Amino acid sequence: MLHVPTSLLEAILAEDAPCGDLTTRSLGLCGQEARISFAARMPQVVACSEVAAALFRHVGGNVSFSAHSGQWAGAGDTILQAEGPADALFLAWKQAQTLMEWAGGLASDAREIVQAARAVRPDVVVACTRKAPPTMRGLAIRSVMAGGAVMHRANLSETVLVFPEHRLFLPADGIPDVARLRQSLPERKIVVEVTSVDEAIAFLDARPDILQLEKFSLQDVAALKVWLDGLAQDRPVPLLAVAGAVRPDNAADYVRAGATILVTSYPYSAKPRDIQVKIRPLSLLGSAEG
Repeated sequence: MLHVPTSLLEAILAEDAPCGDLTTRSLGLCGQEARISFAARMPQVVACSEVAAALFRHVGGNVSFSAHSGQWAGAGDTILQAEGPADALFLAWKQAQTLMEWAGGLASDAREIVQAARAVRPDVVVACTRKAPPTMRGLAIRSVMAGGAVMHRANLSETVLVFPEHRLFLPADGIPDVARLRQSLPERKIVVEVTSVDEAIAFLDARPDILQLEKFSLQDVAALKVWLDGLAQDRPVPLLAVAGAVRPDNAADYVRAGATILVTSYPYSAKPRDIQVKIRPLSLLGSAEG
């Protein structure tokens, strides 16, 4: 499980309650004990439950149950339950709910692509782009992982991806410069994005580790794969990563065409998965529950 930084919890609370919860405080609910429970309204992959649980602990609640991030939850299944001072539970309520609904949508859509792709080839990797809203990438990474996918590029500082836009500033379409990257960055994978079969073939002499095929048709992916399969067996062959417009309904087709990596932004447009929340005073709960 990934560590949940205190700074993240403070930022989540500060956004929604910079000076506390005026309604709860004004109603005089402080000091009363309560229980809050979250349950899936629809089937979904649980995501960011560990962040929501940490949020309740941070405000003084006691988490009695938390489903694991990445776990499948059917409609009605409990995802999270906590007890503690009513004012503390109300303080974290909406932020925890909204976070898990958003994260559950992202994770569920990512899982759908993963399942479609791996039905064809079990070792295919689905990599989600870094197109999360600014400041949300850490939460997006947790959600992507919950869905069984990986992050394509967590950040710009540790990954090498040469775009056509970079190559506009380089001589000879950047081919010599890409070749030199293998010497200057020997511990990094060298990825080159190409937009046509001819461009992909032209970069083979630069020996990239991965060719990222931007918006290639299925026919072009298959044609490039056939061409690569025809090379001499002792010649290095890059992996093929298909990027652009990868969805649950075409993921399997791209794998059949020859892709070993699917790069997608599709989960970022996912509809949040509804979660039902119940908050009850402990004094009203039966002895069997309390």
